[in-house]
Amino acid sequence: MAQTLVIDGLKDRILPINLRQSGNSDAQMLISTRVRKSPWWHMSKAAGCWAYTTYNHLYHPRAYIKPEDGGLMAEYEILTEHVSIWDVAVERQIQVKGPDAADFVDYVITRDVHQHVPTMQARYVILCNQYGGIINDPVLLRVADDEFWFSISDSDVLLWAQGVNSSGRFNVDIHEIDVSPVQIQGPKSVDLLEKMVGPHVRDIPYYGLIHDTVNGHPVTISRTGFSAEVGFEIYLHDAMLYSDEVWPYILEQGEEFNLGVIAASHIRRLEAGILSYGQDMDIEDNPFEVRLGWQVDLDKGDYIGKKALAGIKEEGVQQRLVGLRMGGRTHYLVKVQLPKDGIVDAEVVRVPFVDPSKDIPKTDL
Repeated sequence: MAQTLVIDGLKDRILPINLRQSGNSDAQMLISTRVRKSPWWHMSKAAGCWAYTTYNHLYHPRAYIKPEDGGLMAEYEILTEHVSIWDVAVERQIQVKGPDAADFVDYVITRDVHQHVPTMQARYVILCNQYGGIINDPVLLRVADDEFWFSISDSDVLLWAQGVNSSGRFNVDIHEIDVSPVQIQGPKSVDLLEKMVGPHVRDIPYYGLIHDTVNGHPVTISRTGFSAEVGFEIYLHDAMLYSDEVWPYILEQGEEFNLGVIAASHIRRLEAGILSYGQDMDIEDNPFEVRLGWQVDLDKGDYIGKKALAGIKEEGVQQRLVGLRMGGRTHYLVKVQLPKDGIVDAEVVRVPFVDPSKDIPKTDL
């Protein structure tokens, strides 16, 4: 029998929440072969990356501009005023390909693939386990009629997906493939993409896809991103072979637009209410607790977690993820304990905090 931890006001958990503060320290990360390096690793390092974390068993750049030079707020300004490039190879691509690809994907996500994911479109989706807990919240790319890529957040989707189909019920192959993305985010991103690829990039709809080339190498380009700014993701095929011919080319083409190499901006994604797996939710959270109930289609056919999710919706939840604003004038007060400032007043507010209708990323290009 598993033991549970009870925290005042929260539901019981099997595995306790990690409440230890990470903070800053003089600890160093050992670079080893146990954690993989992305195809962009050496070039992001040359661009000045000085802090890393690990994500999907890869080193993930987390800071370029030193604190004394403006730090993450300076990176934020590059993102929101100009254009930025991010090494996001940690978004590993899990390919599902074969005659039953659509049926398999429909069985493992909570949205209806057949109705909502046409070919050459991407969608934000969630994968749940049999208890209704969230396993991952990837962007799903349908790159062909019989081929899908899960561009995953930080959990082992490959092992889970292969396990789901270990009996061979679905006629598909499931593998991690050598495709690595960079994100091009910011108000000048469309100008940079147009220069590199052509004017047709302006016709890509929000969450749309195209197959094209960058500096002569095959890529898939999506109008998506982790910033809620106008942005694109460039998925380089055979990335381990050709990264050295694509990253420098993007930097060269981006000079006139003040292109900057930065880390994925958690400041901007928090403003936008974009969730981060492992930080805002994990496998013991269900979609209704973290503002993802709109993802749950209880009218479509059977899928993993459907029965549990139906029960959770009927019973209701004990806790919900909300947005809090601290400081200033407040109306609906709650109390929040901060690591250094103790207990402070906070106001529950609508999320996203900035651009709640997502007009910025959806703007007509």
